[in-house]
Amino acid sequence: MRRALRRPGRCSASVRRRDFVAEAGDKETQMTMKRGKAIGAALVASALLAALCGCQKQEGPAERAGKEIDKATVQAGQEIEKAGASIQDAAKGNKK
Repeated sequence: MRRALRRPGRCSASVRRRDFVAEAGDKETQMTMKRGKAIGAALVASALLAALCGCQKQEGPAERAGKEIDKATVQAGQEIEKAGASIQDAAKGNKK
């Protein structure tokens, strides 16, 4: 590891930055950084997957009742359409 010498008038942050750049050129350090990024990405992906699996919505009694009401309204609409068609047929003189 190379160490930069401190020069008068230079801030220590620039010296630290040069030290980090010199270390980042090391192949072992680069491999470790890549491995760390891959592990981090895998952890984030698995956390998101676990969160999505845990969000399965369970139906409560109110939702089941709402679905039954929806079915009843659809059936009532179909019956009304049938009745309307029968009335039109009767008005035209056609009987079924």
